Amino acid sequence: MTPEITVLDRLLEVSELFQKDMARAFAGTPLTPSRVRVLWDLAANGPSTQHELATRLEVSPRNVTGLVDALEAGGYVRRSPHPSDRRAIVVSLEASAQAFMATMQQEHAALTDELLAAVAPADRAALERGVTAIADRLRELVAEAAEAVDGAGTS
Repeated sequence: MTPEITVLDRLLEVSELFQKDMARAFAGTPLTPSRVRVLWDLAANGPSTQHELATRLEVSPRNVTGLVDALEAGGYVRRSPHPSDRRAIVVSLEASAQAFMATMQQEHAALTDELLAAVAPADRAALERGVTAIADRLRELVAEAAEAVDGAGTS
C-alpha cells in the first residue's frame, strides 16, 4: 500500500523541480543558486555593502566574500569603495548583469503566468493566499526551531 500523497509531498516536489530547472538553466555558467541569490538581491536592492548582503541573505560575511569573489571574476558584479566608510566595500551589478537580471525577471514573470494558467481563474486568488499562508507558517516554524537551538546552546 502506497502512502497518500500530501500537500507537503507536492510542495517538496515543486521545490525539487525548481532546483532542477535552475540547474539546467545555469548549466555551463559560473552561476550557482547561491550566486543567483546575490544577483537577485542586488537587482532588487541596488548597490550594497558585503555586510548588508550577508545580513539580507542570512549568511556569514565570509560566505558573501566568496560569492562576490566568484561573481566579480565572472564579470557579474564590481566592488568599489564606500563613499563615506573607508572600511566598507560596495558591491554593484555590472551593466551586463543588469541586463541579464532584467531578462531573468521577465522570464520569472512569464513562468509565473504559465504556472498560474494551470489553475482555474476562480481558484488563483485562493491558491496565492494559501501558498502565502504556508510560506508564512513555515517561516515561523523555522524561526521557532532556530530559537530553540539557540536557546539550548546558551543554557
